[in-house]
Amino acid sequence: MKKSLMLLSGCLLAAALPAHADGKRYDVRNPAYQAECASCHVAYPPQLLSAASWREVMNGLDKHFGSDASLEPAVHAEILRYLEANAGRRDTRAAGKPQLRITETRWFVHEHSEELPRDIWKHPAVKSAANCAACHTAADKGDFSESSLKLPKGVRK
Repeated sequence: MKKSLMLLSGCLLAAALPAHADGKRYDVRNPAYQAECASCHVAYPPQLLSAASWREVMNGLDKHFGSDASLEPAVHAEILRYLEANAGRRDTRAAGKPQLRITETRWFVHEHSEELPRDIWKHPAVKSAANCAACHTAADKGDFSESSLKLPKGVRK
């Protein structure tokens, strides 16, 4: 009985922990999100930012990282609902404000700094830390598992 309770509590705890991209596949199949956001960049898994961060991103679409990505109000509301409902639980604030860039979160920096060369983001096939698909070959399907990871030619660990 004691083992069963420990196992159950372990499973419940694991289910409550924030999602991590290592070995993880995310559902990014929301039609509006795919049509609007993934038309310019990979459909980033909503779990990688908090709901507060996604609200800030969505409220600044008129100046979205140098582009006007404004949406019709109904589409905006649908995508925001999807992002908030699937947002991560980890704190993605910096200096008291919600972070807008996944690449600046503590989790991202930790995951991408240990084994990768410092100049990887300057490699012609990568160009930017935001270009997940350069190494995560199935990022467009929400698959960030180790099995879909392949460094571009010329990148050495």
